[in-house]
Amino acid sequence: MDMNDITGNWDYSTLAKNVHIGKNCWLERKESFARFRSVKEKGLVLGDGVIIYTWATFNVEPEGVIEIGDNSILVGPVFMCADSIKIGKNVVISYYVTIADSDFHPKDPELRKLDAIANAPYGDKSTRPPITTKSVVIEDDVWIGIGAIILKGVRIGKGARIGAGAVLAGDVAAGATVEGNPARIRKD
Repeated sequence: MDMNDITGNWDYSTLAKNVHIGKNCWLERKESFARFRSVKEKGLVLGDGVIIYTWATFNVEPEGVIEIGDNSILVGPVFMCADSIKIGKNVVISYYVTIADSDFHPKDPELRKLDAIANAPYGDKSTRPPITTKSVVIEDDVWIGIGAIILKGVRIGKGARIGAGAVLAGDVAAGATVEGNPARIRKD
C-alpha cells in the first residue's frame, strides 16, 4: 500500500469521473471510495472545503447520488445510497454514523428470501425484487454525534443537533436537539 493513499496526499483525479470535488477539499483515504458504483453523471458532488477523514465510506449503488455542501466535515460516516442523500453546508458528521436511503432488501419475508437467492454468489442479481428507497436530506449547520443512524426518508432541519447513538426514522425540526433510540427531542 502506498502511504499517500491514507494521508490525503493521493491523486484525487484517480476517482471515477462522476465524482466532482470542489476547491480546497481534503480526502484522507482513497479506500473510502472503494464501493462507489454510481453511474450517474454527478454520482458524488463535494462542495468547496469539504474534509473527509479516514473512516468515511461511500457505498453508492449504480443509481445513487450523494451531494455534500461546502465546508462540511465527515469524520467517519458510512453512506449507504441507492437513490439520493443530500448533506447541506457546514455539517459535521462523526464516527460510525450510518446514513441509509434504503433498507437494501424487501421487508416481505417471501420477497426477502428471493432477494437472498438472487444475491447469492451464483445467483442472478437481475431477478432481485424491487427495494424501497426514500431520499435523505440533512440541511445546513447540522451536527450528528457518534454512532447515530439516519434511516430512509429522514429530513433533518437546519441547525439541528443529533445525539450520539440516536436512531432517526422520522424528520427532525430545524434547531431541535434529539437523542435516544428512537430519537426524541431533548428537553432542557
